[in-house]
Amino acid sequence: MIDLGGKTALITGGARGLGRAIAGTMERAGARICVLDQPSVLAQATLPETWRTIALDLTAPDAQQVLNDALVQIGTLDILIANAGRVPDWRRIGDLDMAEWDAVFALNVRGVAMMLSAAARYLAATRGAVVVMASINGYRAHPDQALYTASKHAVLGLTRAAALDMGRDGVRVNALAPGPILTDALRGRVEQRATAGGPSVDAAIGAMQAETALGRLASEADIANAACFLASPLAAAITGVCLPVEAGLTG
Repeated sequence: MIDLGGKTALITGGARGLGRAIAGTMERAGARICVLDQPSVLAQATLPETWRTIALDLTAPDAQQVLNDALVQIGTLDILIANAGRVPDWRRIGDLDMAEWDAVFALNVRGVAMMLSAAARYLAATRGAVVVMASINGYRAHPDQALYTASKHAVLGLTRAAALDMGRDGVRVNALAPGPILTDALRGRVEQRATAGGPSVDAAIGAMQAETALGRLASEADIANAACFLASPLAAAITGVCLPVEAGLTG
């Protein structure tokens, strides 16, 4: 049984999707929860009253100052889950949109770096743990996702560098690499491709399932459980690793 009792966890992108699943699982393990998400997302989310919230767009010009002020208010931090990110539209290299490129890197990479930098001294004080949300695209590529692939390769490099840097203060830094997870966001992208002439939703999901050793897609709960493990004392000697959670993806 994973026990996070007495720990304070901050989850970025924590009001929905994988972030929400991780926050809920960590709360059930005993952690005090703070979620950071965009103001518009938090305004529409129904969250437990015990959760603290930080309304912040990590790409905003004043994001670093707002984040620093929020961390002062929280006061202590044991776990950082750097989950916030964006999956851009699929494009071939010849169709890259460089404004989109900059916007995705601003959140997927610069946002993670900002969180690590701002949280470093708090995590050092508690000898805490960081879990960064990478992707299987952090160590493999997709022909129609150069932007997302590049951003997650950068995230993985940042994770490994931070593990070496922050390890000197007793802080562990690891990454999770989910494969396809049937979130609302993934289903929406599959539906969009089907509308544009691609495979039907059922056919596309079936094809993804067939590529795994377990014959199924990993779930949000699978990712949340892995995040809890990496953040817990059970992983006390694990740092600088990227843990795939993809039901044995073979394709």
